[in-house]
Amino acid sequence: MEKVAIVVVTYKRQQLLERLLESFSQMTTAPWRIIVVDNENSPETAEVVKRYQKRLEQGETACRWADSADSVVYESQVENTGGSGGFYAGMKRAYELGADWFWLMDDDVVVLPDALEKLSKWMPNHGVVQGSRLDYDGGPFYWQYRFLSALGIYNPIASAKFDSAGCKPTNTACFEGGLFRRDVVEQVGLPDKRFFIYWDDCVYGYLASKVTDSVVVSDVILQRSREVKNWEVTGVRQLNSSSDMTRFYIMRNRGYMARYLMLYGDYNPVGFALGTILSFAKEFIRLLTVDRASFGSGAKRLVAGWKESRKLIHDPSWEPMPNLK
Repeated sequence: MEKVAIVVVTYKRQQLLERLLESFSQMTTAPWRIIVVDNENSPETAEVVKRYQKRLEQGETACRWADSADSVVYESQVENTGGSGGFYAGMKRAYELGADWFWLMDDDVVVLPDALEKLSKWMPNHGVVQGSRLDYDGGPFYWQYRFLSALGIYNPIASAKFDSAGCKPTNTACFEGGLFRRDVVEQVGLPDKRFFIYWDDCVYGYLASKVTDSVVVSDVILQRSREVKNWEVTGVRQLNSSSDMTRFYIMRNRGYMARYLMLYGDYNPVGFALGTILSFAKEFIRLLTVDRASFGSGAKRLVAGWKESRKLIHDPSWEPMPNLK
């Protein structure tokens, strides 16, 4: 197994982080490093990581860790930089340490014991591997794995089925379990921390798909550990509850998305405008069906984010994230 660094971003959820770290202890193949990025800069989180490091040093794991004394790296942020900034900082640290692979995840999942064995069979031939997940209740979790660049949205009707090999191509990614090879990270750079939250992983996966073969596989590697209110649309597809802050960034960050699409000649002004309308409509439906109590404030944040996205699209000072080569 090459040097696999797990990069975890956490914020004010020490109990969930403890559950995730415990799942690492049950893994039958140990990772090379665990980078915990603390966006809260919290003494409580630092203590959670310290206790876990001590357990590793005492050998309280399902398998032997080669460098247990240095296996866990605590990366505290001075301010909350969101998931985007957290993954930027964590991947930067892992890259500087010499990681060959970057396995990204939030703090509200747990890893299945044989996850790395499942991923390892795909790693020789693919630069990005996205494993499958279980939802909080143990059922399958549907991930929209096709990005429609002409519209700037996920394909909501992409088939949930896999081929006979248990694999299908993807042109996007998710920071909830996405695995990225070092040379891919070198070519596309680190995640764009300006996104703060939302669309960051979608765009990063889009950029990665331009330089490597990216796949989503049927092997289940994670399970969500936090229950989220949702509305089941059909089958495994569902609309989850959101927040006013997320609603703002869903719309605002389409400005950043448009700039990256322009780099590769995939930006269609008419199609992208239609995709923006569809994104707004989806969030409006979410407010009507799942988050009715936040309807007034939520609608205002959607409009505010849309206005900000227009400024970003026309910002003459914008530059893409630099590559690391």
